[in-house]
Amino acid sequence: MGESPKSNLNKETLRDLVRTPHLVQKALRNYQKLTDEEVIARFQEGDLVAYDVIVARYKNQLTHFVMTFVGERSDAEDIVQDTFVKIYRFKQLYRNIARFSTWIYTVAGNLARSELRKKKRRQQFSISSLGNGTKDFEAVETRSTADEMADHSFKKALVKKAIRELPERYQKVIRLREIEHLSYEEIAKETGLPIGTVRSRINRARTKLQAKLKDVMDR
Repeated sequence: MGESPKSNLNKETLRDLVRTPHLVQKALRNYQKLTDEEVIARFQEGDLVAYDVIVARYKNQLTHFVMTFVGERSDAEDIVQDTFVKIYRFKQLYRNIARFSTWIYTVAGNLARSELRKKKRRQQFSISSLGNGTKDFEAVETRSTADEMADHSFKKALVKKAIRELPERYQKVIRLREIEHLSYEEIAKETGLPIGTVRSRINRARTKLQAKLKDVMDR
């Protein structure tokens, strides 16, 4: 990172932007009291150390997030690398009207969704090419199916991430209700909580989830 930024960034050149590990750790200590929004603001002003901090803070969690719907770790790592390249190149597009985490997860999610569509189309087209006179119809149909499946996987991953960020007292009840589809009575039995408490926590959890997901679920 001591060198001037390169104009044409790609997967191969991203490593040239990141400082050696001991310098990154020093930067993390120096920047640990700063919020993500303060760090990206410094990066927008030309502070390249701030970029190192963003990479260090988000690399692992983005990889885990992307893996929830692309499956392969190698694919997830490539997508996360592309995400950081985009953050570097288009840093000025971020505006402090939403949390930085929402922005970077949206960038990663859109790249992952695009890759998932490509993979599903390749898979579907390879199957349809073995067919007969219905190939043209299948090509149109599978394009729509791939988009829908990618969008569903993307939103499901976002919901799971948002649930993990809820206060602990809400996580279990909303997971049992929305992911495992248990009844209120079953959740009360599972958690040992009064059914009124279960209902109250689920309602509050839903409110918090809606607030977290509002910026990305309508995209």
